[in-house]
Amino acid sequence: MPAEWEKQQSTLIGWPYNKNDWPGKFKNIPNVFAKIISKITESQEVNLLIKNSTSKNIIKKLLKKNNAKICNVKFIICKTDRVWMRDTGPIFIKDKKNKNILLNWKFNGWAKYKNYRLDNKVSLKIKNHYKGRIISPKFNKKSIVLEGGSIDVNGKGLLLTTKECLLSKIQQRNSFLKIKDYNHIFKKFFGAKKIIWLNKGIEGDDTHGHVDDIARFVKFNKVFLAYENNKNDKNYKNLNENFEILKRTKINFLKIKIRKIPMPKPIYINKVRVPASYLNFYILNKSVLLPIFKDPKDKIVIKIFKKEFKNRKIIPIDCSELIWGFGAIHCLTQQEPK
Repeated sequence: MPAEWEKQQSTLIGWPYNKNDWPGKFKNIPNVFAKIISKITESQEVNLLIKNSTSKNIIKKLLKKNNAKICNVKFIICKTDRVWMRDTGPIFIKDKKNKNILLNWKFNGWAKYKNYRLDNKVSLKIKNHYKGRIISPKFNKKSIVLEGGSIDVNGKGLLLTTKECLLSKIQQRNSFLKIKDYNHIFKKFFGAKKIIWLNKGIEGDDTHGHVDDIARFVKFNKVFLAYENNKNDKNYKNLNENFEILKRTKINFLKIKIRKIPMPKPIYINKVRVPASYLNFYILNKSVLLPIFKDPKDKIVIKIFKKEFKNRKIIPIDCSELIWGFGAIHCLTQQEPK
């Protein structure tokens, strides 16, 4: 599986229709999506899933209002339950001839929600809009549930994931898989040579421990890692444990470089803690879309990102309302490698 910073052909996004995902705050959500799509179209194509042709004109108007390059948007009619394409769309890998393969993992609503029938069919429904064959991964003849947000790769054989998401009995994805089975699956389908098992994700994360909120490769030997300085915060212990695990990890006798990224202050919406994290960024060919949260730490994090991604433009996107859907920019995008 190529790293996210390698050359991309397009980005897959689903248009938001499900008002229940942002109770009381849906009004501005299409606008946030339009802004994200517009920023992506500046330098590459977007494959946008819409539920029917009648909504196309309304969406087009909103995209134009946000200065999107409409010529870079391909509208695909495909009904979805939700918008989190990182988890429901295909995951792209390369074969030995450098040709793309679409991996169609099973999706079961993060083993939490009941309305996932449409989302589980997304990869098969859109496969003809992509080059490359499609494979539905199996283990001992059983389909495997796996979400793109639960793994992160460096394109050189390293893979990050969490025990909380894949090995816990809470929101259990695959009761028939143990750690050694997952290691085998990651080696077989992602070309992983070494799997780094972090422990837990962040508070408020309804996926139960997705890694793309806590740790992300930014270079083949460097990880941005979420960190909490407040000892009274529930995230403090878990994120510190992840830091200790990463500190001990070596590739070819060399330690992985770690850059701590502070957590924004806890955000509560209707008394519910939401999983706000700066780690849910998305790397594009020429830019990085970075979630921000009207927090004093926004400026600090923007600075860190500008220093790291010198050849890419850092584009901050206010996600303080989007996060009420329990996901941010990385969760709603899925890259197709060139």
